[in-house]
Amino acid sequence: MEFIAGLPVWLLALLIFCFRVVDVSLGTVRTLSVVQGRITLSVVLGFFEVLIWITAVSQVIAGIRESALLLIAYAGGFAAGNAVGILIESRIGLGSVVVRLISTKAGHDIADALRGNGWRLTTFLGEGRNGPVTLIYLTCPRRVLPSVIERARAIDPQVFWAVESLREQSQGAPAMATPHSTGWRAVLKRK
Repeated sequence: MEFIAGLPVWLLALLIFCFRVVDVSLGTVRTLSVVQGRITLSVVLGFFEVLIWITAVSQVIAGIRESALLLIAYAGGFAAGNAVGILIESRIGLGSVVVRLISTKAGHDIADALRGNGWRLTTFLGEGRNGPVTLIYLTCPRRVLPSVIERARAIDPQVFWAVESLREQSQGAPAMATPHSTGWRAVLKRK
């Protein structure tokens, strides 16, 4: 039986494993982009996902009688692809989130620091279990969420935060104010 370019079974199994890691990773990112309404990205990822999948599954079906190793590689690639897809998606951080910060001690200091970094946010005074608290609401791209949380925790290590995915938001003011240009950028922006 002829496989892709007459490859030995062990090499074909490795190739099938890699194909499955790639196609399942693409599928994971595609699914999340569908949920977020990213049509173009979903279409492109879906095309390549299915193209790779058809290539992998056709080789497994053609060679299953000769070696069960192909089936194991196929299943292993699927399993590994899920983990890789989740890692990729968390690194690229598609979409935006709503961040709620609650501080019992330094809410206004956190708000001032985040505003100083250019973030637009809203604060509320509230009552917690042990007394007054400051609630801070802001939206930000998911990829910068760790830096927002890190900034808040640097001021109040006990700050509580909750994060929700943001599906839509108004087209009003952006979540982050445009900071004034400094350094060499300021020279380029002068008219």
